[in-house]
Amino acid sequence: MNQDELYDEIDRSQSITEKYFGLSAGKFIIAFCVVLFSGIYIGSLLYGTNSLQVYMKLEDYNDYLKAQIVTLKQQNANKQKEYFELKEITAQ
Repeated sequence: MNQDELYDEIDRSQSITEKYFGLSAGKFIIAFCVVLFSGIYIGSLLYGTNSLQVYMKLEDYNDYLKAQIVTLKQQNANKQKEYFELKEITAQ
């Protein structure tokens, strides 16, 4: 087959989207919009203000605060012990 025969076999009535994607122009635009908006939505879920990243940071901060509570309770117990020991010494 030569090039002229190959070019003759190509249906020139097809649009670019039908040639390369097998979809009509309308269906291609709809599919493109669906893919685009789902990408934006997933990006928003991963990196937006209500995202997984924010949730993970808040969990880490919660763990930090819980550790601080334990530390401060221990320090408070030690200070109270010192206070009562000093109070007992001054009362005698």
